[in-house]
Amino acid sequence: MDWQLRKHPDFPPPRGPLVIVIMDGVGVGRADAGDAVFAAATPTLDRLKKSAPFRTLRAHGTAVGLPSDEDMGNSEVGHNALGCGRVYDQGAKLVNRAIESGEIFRGATWRKLTDRCLERRTPLHLIGLLSDGNVHSHEDHLFALIREAHRIGIKEVYVHALLDGRDVPETSALVYVDRLEALLREFDGTEGRRYRIASGGGRMVTTMDRYEADWRIVERGWKAHVLGQARGFSSAREAIETYRREQPGVTDQFLPPFVIVEKGEPVGPIRDGSSVVFFNFRGDRAIEISRAFEEENFDKFDRGPRPDCEYAGMMQYDGDLLIPKQYLVSPPLIERTMGEYLARNGIPQLAVSETQKFGHVTYFWNGNRGGMFDPKTERYIEIPSDRVPFETRPEMKAAEITRATIDALAEGKYRLARLNYANGDMVGHTGVFRAAVAAVEAVDRALRDLLVAVAEMGGIALVTADHGNADEMYERNSDGSIKLARDSGKPVPRTSHSLNPVPFYVVHPRGQDRVRLNPNLPDAGIANVTATALNLLGFYAPPDYAPSLLL
Repeated sequence: MDWQLRKHPDFPPPRGPLVIVIMDGVGVGRADAGDAVFAAATPTLDRLKKSAPFRTLRAHGTAVGLPSDEDMGNSEVGHNALGCGRVYDQGAKLVNRAIESGEIFRGATWRKLTDRCLERRTPLHLIGLLSDGNVHSHEDHLFALIREAHRIGIKEVYVHALLDGRDVPETSALVYVDRLEALLREFDGTEGRRYRIASGGGRMVTTMDRYEADWRIVERGWKAHVLGQARGFSSAREAIETYRREQPGVTDQFLPPFVIVEKGEPVGPIRDGSSVVFFNFRGDRAIEISRAFEEENFDKFDRGPRPDCEYAGMMQYDGDLLIPKQYLVSPPLIERTMGEYLARNGIPQLAVSETQKFGHVTYFWNGNRGGMFDPKTERYIEIPSDRVPFETRPEMKAAEITRATIDALAEGKYRLARLNYANGDMVGHTGVFRAAVAAVEAVDRALRDLLVAVAEMGGIALVTADHGNADEMYERNSDGSIKLARDSGKPVPRTSHSLNPVPFYVVHPRGQDRVRLNPNLPDAGIANVTATALNLLGFYAPPDYAPSLLL
C-alpha cells in the first residue's frame, strides 16, 4: 500500500494551518419563517457569502451512503464522508440488504442467539429506537426480526422500545407503538406464545447516552429493561398518555422510563438464558448499553447481578474496541481516511469539539475507528459538555471550542485542524425556535473569532456542515407550507434533521483571486470536501476520492 501523498504543483501549502469547521446542523434552508439560520443575526456568515468562494453541498441520502434521497443525513455518516472523501453504503442500507437477501438470518450470530432461545425455551429480547427515522434504527428492521423469530418458533419475544421524537415528529410515539402492538398481537397468544412490549422510555433519558456524557441515562435503561425497575403501566400507550398528561408539553425523547406489568410483576425483564439484540444500526448511542451487557469489570453504575445472556448488536459499533463482540450485520469497512494518510505522512493534526460531538471529529472522522493513528502527530481536545437542556444554554461550548483551537494552533505545530460546533444540531433537536436562533448566533460569533485568528496565522478555513437541522424548525404540509397545530394555530415544531443542502465556504487569505470553485460539479456532496482539503494542504488527493471542489 502506497501511503505517500504527492505534492500538487498548483496548490502551494499555506503558511498557517488549514482549519475545517463543521457547523453541525446548520443547513441552507428556505429563508422563511421556519428557518432559524435565516432568522439569526449572522454577520460573519453574511460577510463570507459576499467575500469568499461559496456553494452548497448535498449532505443527505445517496450523497452520504443512505438508501434513498428521502433519508435525512446525520452526524455519523456526515463525518464519515468528510473524513474519508468517499461514499460508503451505510448502516441502514446494509441492514436493508441483509434482510432482503435473508443473509442476516443465515448468519452465525442470529442462529446462535435464536438456537439458545429454542433449546432453553427462553425469551428473545429486542432493544432499540422505535421509529422510522432511519438515523439510528428503522421499525422495519425490528419487525423483520420479530417475524423471523415467530417463523422459527421462538415462544417469547419482548421489545424494549425507546421513544424517538427527535428524528421524527416530536410527539409521534403512539404511531409507532400502535404499529408495533398490531404486529405483536398477530403472534401473541398463538400456540402459547408471548410477544409483548416489556419496557421503554424516551431516548434522551433512557439507554441511549453517547460519549459517556451521562451514564445515568444508561442506568435508567438497564433498570427498566433488565431489572424491570421503573414505573409500571398496563401498556406502552398508557405510559405515554399518562406522562404526557402529567407533564404538559413533554416531547417523546424526554418521556421517563416505564415497565409493562401484569398482576403487579414486570412482563419481560431480562433473565438468565435469554438472548438480547440491540437493533439500532448506528453506533454512537449504542456503545454504552453494549458495554453494560458485556464488560466483566464494569464500574459505571451498579448493575446488580448481570444476567447470563447472549448479547448482540445489529452492527458492531466500535471496530477497534470490538463493541459488541457479536453483531448481525457487518458495518462498512472504511479504509484510507484522510486522517490516516496525514498521519502516515507525518503531518500534525488537531481535532476539537465538546463532548456531544467529540466522537464525530475523532471516531467517525477516522472511519469508525477509535484512538489515534499516530499519537506523536495527533492531538484530540474534548471540551466537557454541560448537563443541562440544550435550549436553556444554546451557546453550549462554542466559545470554549474556539479558544482551545486558537490556543493549540498558536503553538505553530498543527497543519490541519478540524472542529465541530454542536449548537445547530443539539439545540435544533429541541424544537425550540428562539433557542435555535440563539444557537446559530453563538456559532457565528465563535466563527468570527476563529477566522480572525486563522487569518493572522496565514491559514485557510473551510466552513461547512454535516447536515441540516436548525434551518428547518417546523413541520411542513405537502405543499411546503408550515404546518399549524389544530388546537393552538401555532407552527408544529420539527426536531429532526432536514433534507436541505449545507453551505461550503473557502476562507483564503487571497480570497477569490487565489481560489475558484469548479462549476462542473453541480451534485457534489460533503465527501468532496476531503480532496479539497488535501489540495489546499498542497497535495493531490488519492485517485478514488470524490473530486476536489476547486479548479
